[in-house]
This record gives sequence, structure tokens and C-alpha cells, in this order.
Amino acid sequence: MSEVLLVSHAPSPHTRQMTEAVLRGARHPDINGVEIRWLPPLEAQAQDVLACQAIILGTTENFGYMSGAMKDFFDRIYYPCLDHTDALPWALFVRAGNDGSGTRSGIERIVSGLNWKAVQAPLMCVGDWREEFIDDCEELGMTLAAGLEAGIF
Repeated sequence: MSEVLLVSHAPSPHTRQMTEAVLRGARHPDINGVEIRWLPPLEAQAQDVLACQAIILGTTENFGYMSGAMKDFFDRIYYPCLDHTDALPWALFVRAGNDGSGTRSGIERIVSGLNWKAVQAPLMCVGDWREEFIDDCEELGMTLAAGLEAGIF
């Protein structure tokens, strides 16, 4: 059984709905052989990353950057995972009030150093809240889980 780890900072009802949509997508009834586990960034540890076969990251944009909780996650897992998680398939969703570009580039720099492999362009949910953010997040979870199950990633 393959495991997808979802590390998502969900401090508000909307970001919680987005996280739940990713989980729902990855648990689509047509996808077998893949489990998804959600951990908030402050609870996720290096051993969680080392044990998974793919990772989805979710964060809010805070002051033009990733949340402090997500930055703390990377600070704690970076060196223990360096050279041990090469080519780990990863995806990202960002809930941004501005443009999310600082959040995206910060995370991309870190995962580039870890040599992780992006499976799709980051999902940027920008501006006023829209219900389609939920559909987009569900599709992200489904796409990564289905690709992992099919051996594409």
C-alpha cells in the first residue's frame, strides 16, 4: 500500500475545507492501493516524510510567504530528509489573499534543494473565496493518488 502524506496548515474554516477536499479526492472510490494521511505541519516529522511515497503540501499565504508552521516543518525535516527523499513526488496548494508568489517560490526553493519531483504546477487559490477552490483541491488529491497508484509518479 502506497502512502500519500498531506502536510497542510488549515487555520481557518476555508483552508480546512480545502484540506478535506484534498483528502476526499485522494480517497476516491476508484483509487485502490493508496492511503492518505493528514498531519498539520507542527505535528509532521521527518520520519513521516521518509515513510511516504508522495507528499502534498498546503499552506496559507502569510505576509507574502508560507505560514510559519509550514516553515517550521521544513526547518525540522530538511536535513534528515536530504539525500533520502530524492524524486519524492509532491504537489502544493496555496490559499492566498494576495498573489501567493512569495509562498510558491519559497516552497519551490526548499523542495528543489530536497530534489523532490513536482507532479503538477502548484494550485494557487488566490483572492476572494470561491467554491471552485474546493473542486480544484479535490482534483489535486485525486490526481496525485491516481498517478501514484498507476505508477506514473
